[in-house]
Amino acid sequence: MNAHKNDLSSLSTRALLARRRRLVDRLGDAEGLLSGSLVEQTRRCGKPDCRCVQGEGHGPYAYFAPKTAGRGRLRYVPAALVEVVRRYLRTGGEVEAVVAEISAINAELLARRELR
Repeated sequence: MNAHKNDLSSLSTRALLARRRRLVDRLGDAEGLLSGSLVEQTRRCGKPDCRCVQGEGHGPYAYFAPKTAGRGRLRYVPAALVEVVRRYLRTGGEVEAVVAEISAINAELLARRELR
């Protein structure tokens, strides 16, 4: 949920504080989160007589791309962990959205000089 500044400015300070508390409660256990993306790629093995020479690469293989400044290093994700990584990435996205809304609420409280 992405709160728009105008939506927040129409709420009372008490309502903002209650909303912030509910959002913080939604964060829960943050151990199972990842920030980044999952990408699938095919690979070529380099053997001159392999099918991959004609364009049909091996794979696809899954890789985790961390959300970092600049170019991050891809990390191979074994097939058995792909669904776990997807779940962690969903959780990471949800946490980022909640944190963004908490930050917007705190910015509104600061503008009112009522940040607590």
